[in-house]
Amino acid sequence: METPDVGIPEHLARRMSMAEQYEYLRTKLSRRRALVSAGAVAGGLLTGCAAHGRHGSAGATAAPASATARVRGSAVTPFGRHLAFGPDPKTGMRISWQVPFAVRHPYVRVGLRPDDLSRKITAELRDLHTPGVTGVRPAVEQYYPHAALDGLTPGTTYYYGVGHDGFDPASAPHRSTIGSFRTAPARPERFVFTAFGDQGVSNAAVANDHVLLRRNPAFHLHAGDLCYADTVGQGKKSDGYDPTYWDLFLKQTEPVARSVPWMATTGNHDMEAWYSPDGYGGQLARWSLPDNGFDPAGSPGAYSFVYGNVGFVALDANDVSYEITANLGHTGGRQTKWLARTLSSLRAADAVDFVVVFFHHCAYSTSQHASDGGVREQWLPLFAKHQVDLVINGHNHVYERTDAIRDGGVGRAVPIGASTDPTRDGIVYVTAGGGGRDLYGFPSGVKESYEGHVTRHGAVETLEWTKGRHAKAETAEWSRVRYRGFSFLSVEAESGTAPKLTVSALAQSGERIDHFEVRRGR
Repeated sequence: METPDVGIPEHLARRMSMAEQYEYLRTKLSRRRALVSAGAVAGGLLTGCAAHGRHGSAGATAAPASATARVRGSAVTPFGRHLAFGPDPKTGMRISWQVPFAVRHPYVRVGLRPDDLSRKITAELRDLHTPGVTGVRPAVEQYYPHAALDGLTPGTTYYYGVGHDGFDPASAPHRSTIGSFRTAPARPERFVFTAFGDQGVSNAAVANDHVLLRRNPAFHLHAGDLCYADTVGQGKKSDGYDPTYWDLFLKQTEPVARSVPWMATTGNHDMEAWYSPDGYGGQLARWSLPDNGFDPAGSPGAYSFVYGNVGFVALDANDVSYEITANLGHTGGRQTKWLARTLSSLRAADAVDFVVVFFHHCAYSTSQHASDGGVREQWLPLFAKHQVDLVINGHNHVYERTDAIRDGGVGRAVPIGASTDPTRDGIVYVTAGGGGRDLYGFPSGVKESYEGHVTRHGAVETLEWTKGRHAKAETAEWSRVRYRGFSFLSVEAESGTAPKLTVSALAQSGERIDHFEVRRGR
């Protein structure tokens, strides 16, 4: 792609940090309005949504910003609904969506029956302006309403509809747009959650979503690299970038995310240098995730929540990655200190049996991006100290699962179908990067090994990214399961006198490719 007239020359971009790129652009570009958050719209997609609701066709050209003032609210159909928990999943839910043009007074209607949406909650409208690039794309405006629902009743199904002046979801023409969600139960009970990373916009991503939905998950963990609007993933302004991919992604994801909370974190392709020093201005506009992290106003990928008997911690691995360094150290160590406090708090909670941590860059993988030494150096000692029960990553577009790892080596072999105890054996790390983006492979000569197709276990020659972006050779004895196909993780959590996590990996066909159990202190 040629260097855009309004961008950063490539020879400068290579030498600049994310913050320096931001300052360069901020002083060079005159923005038509202050950034509140993100969003933009491919005209064909938006026209399709306005005319046909969620089933409209996806088009190509961007709608001109000047059209905003001429569009009546009755002609603007919301799309791309996606849910996320508030800080307490028992009592709070965040509802977000997209509209093709700025609307007046967006809101959510909610109630206990689809025919009685009597409660009305005002939504915040966040607007993101993406400057045009000469000869590449026009300027783009995107609009994302967000509503916070708090004071909900635990273990309750709610029905909701999103609207604005001129579009009432409770009116007869729009009742088909009503969705539903369920809050977490007041006391722990059996539940299922799913997870993957590296999704993108593709037929494979859609197929994965369909299989995932059949698992009836209480929520979904997304380990980063959501949309791939930034196609290069180096966190630089010179990366190829098309913000309208987000319109396609949210429309694609809506059939699941409108009822299943989509708990996402940030990957390297989610650093979009146009919007803020760390590249997360777009994420802050599109998503309303729990605001209990170390810096909710600036780092949307770090937060925690408790559902049932499991504590979950999301992390922004761009902060510690030695492989992709655009945001290396951008939190000044605050995230890692917050992680230590959060893990300590979760382990001290009587109601929490298990702790699951998810983030993008891999602690242990033999595929294309291999293992990140920054993750290992900064976070693995904390995982070991607080006996984390399961770590879920993306980044490598495969499914790979380790044995239980303790002190950097195999603490205990965990073949398919086995049970492991983190207090004794160490931690199992899962790479679940088969969410829908183009797949990777494994090192030359290394065979896949998965349920129904187990091959002889042996060492794998791979590498670890170290400080200075150096690749250090490593012999991996810990790579237990390898599958090169679209897939996702499905985890069943049980409480009571014998709590356990039953971890399964499913191929896009629905066929199981791995399973094991996590039990503590047997």
